Amino acid sequence: MTEDKRVTRLLAPGPAGIVEAGAILRAGGLVAFPTETVYGLGALASDPRAVAGIYRAKGRPSFNPLISHIVDVAAARRQGRFDSRAERLAEAFWPGPLTLVLPLAPTASVCDLARAGLDSVGLRIPANALARSVIAAAGGPVAAPSANLSGHVSPATPAHVLADLDGRIDAVLNGGACPVGVESTIVSLLGDKPRLLRPGGVPRAAIESVLGESLAGAEEGEASQPVAPGLLASHYAPRAVLRLDAEALRDGEAGLDFGGRFAADGAMVLDLSPGGDLSEAAANHFSMRRALDAAGAARVAVAPIPDADLGEAINDRLRRAAAPRP
Repeated sequence: MTEDKRVTRLLAPGPAGIVEAGAILRAGGLVAFPTETVYGLGALASDPRAVAGIYRAKGRPSFNPLISHIVDVAAARRQGRFDSRAERLAEAFWPGPLTLVLPLAPTASVCDLARAGLDSVGLRIPANALARSVIAAAGGPVAAPSANLSGHVSPATPAHVLADLDGRIDAVLNGGACPVGVESTIVSLLGDKPRLLRPGGVPRAAIESVLGESLAGAEEGEASQPVAPGLLASHYAPRAVLRLDAEALRDGEAGLDFGGRFAADGAMVLDLSPGGDLSEAAANHFSMRRALDAAGAARVAVAPIPDADLGEAINDRLRRAAAPRP
């Protein structure tokens, strides 16, 4: 399934443009906006269909976790659990080009898809006042990777964004050139030792000075998934054993369906998209896998999913979930 070509509007950076950007985001649309680092491609982080649109627009090959941008520290505390280290770093470097990866708070609204199914969340308060105004207008956290096609150079101007994404997103808020031009530094505070997952706009030495300790490096797999902990191959491994590309259910299996293929006959079956819509399937993917786990399913048959467009990313995650475990 391919996305219909959109008309991408260039919004002025004044109050009217901010209001319009917020309205687009609340309606589930995609808006590129400036930060002090690079332009981000924003979607409402609580809306899995909108977040699926980010992956589609970027042509991102896998559902990697996305950084959620928030308006202030109070909003950040509703999304992530802060310890004393997080409090010190937030005080020193927010607003600014630092992303903190924190355990998920019970009050969090960032959806499973934006977190790639993890129980952690990457948070940042941008220093750019225009960006914070857009986030406030959106009414909640805004998931926003760089506003470029996956693998392309990160965009520092509206022209860079339009060169990659014109016709693929709803709007670009014109804030001129970004002054930093490199992405935010990402620090994980998920364990006893703080870890530098990605160097960026805040130097390592400045972070270590505030923490009073050195930063460890990323663990295996984190270079490929810089905002998330854990090994790439076992990312959100379900308790159930998955059987992929199943044409029908076997005795004792639950089902993760696509397009109404399975006849349930009393078995528990959740359909990622009865109508075969890959955006809907992407939006439901993590939450339905969790629901099957919560229901106690030991074995799950997964219907074939087209390996194109967002189906490629869905299948990538399913293959990792079905991979043999140590």
